[in-house]
Amino acid sequence: MAVKLGLEAFPPLWSGFLRFALGCACVFAWARYARIPVLPVRGEWPALLALGALFTLQIALMNHGFGATTAANGAVLISTNPLFGVLFAHFLVPGDRVGPWRALGVAVAFGGVALVITRGAGLAQTGVGDWIVLSSACLLGLRLALSGRLLRRVHEVRLTFWQMLVSLPLFLGGGLAWEEIRWENIGPAPLAGILYQGIVVAGLAFTVNYYLMRRYSPSVMISFNFVSPVAGVLLGVAILGERLSAGLLGGMALVALGLVLIARR
Repeated sequence: MAVKLGLEAFPPLWSGFLRFALGCACVFAWARYARIPVLPVRGEWPALLALGALFTLQIALMNHGFGATTAANGAVLISTNPLFGVLFAHFLVPGDRVGPWRALGVAVAFGGVALVITRGAGLAQTGVGDWIVLSSACLLGLRLALSGRLLRRVHEVRLTFWQMLVSLPLFLGGGLAWEEIRWENIGPAPLAGILYQGIVVAGLAFTVNYYLMRRYSPSVMISFNFVSPVAGVLLGVAILGERLSAGLLGGMALVALGLVLIARR
């Protein structure tokens, strides 16, 4: 919801720049308060720079894709990132193996998300925007799996800060070269969308997510991304007055069952 609001005035690359400029400021302020060093040690530079480049590409694709498809299709397709994340973690994170119960849990949870978002009516014919979002979901799964590996030796605050900081000149350069801000559309809604993405998501949620990924199996943490589109539907019911259908309730039950299967020991 917040991304779509921001895109009304700020094109994809400008949205990324503004979002992560705010996120960097929030994370840096927290690091100073908690006395957490943000300057990487020598051996951390290559991994952080590579992760920052991957991060930039993934967010740029997501923003472009969301602008070229429907909210429902985008929500379903970006929520496939746990499928890719669990698979990548199987190969990249020692000890984070995909067993039969976890594989079943991923399949069940994704089925629930699809049912929730589509209300059981099925997806529309996919277009270019859908494939862009799916590509972003794949890169997001890879990025989270790589982050889970890096968190074994890099502090979560430093990891959050540098992947965003590396993205800033890339987003800014792309925005200046290829995009124009729609000044006439700037108002409370687009500004609220950017502020929410920057302060709440990039500043707070990214850091909390990495904090938890350090302490739990990355594939288990990645799998909880299935909650996001379900939460979006619940917000639609609470704020927009949408009907709470049997398909919605059944889909959320499948998500809950899938998460239990994924996280069980």
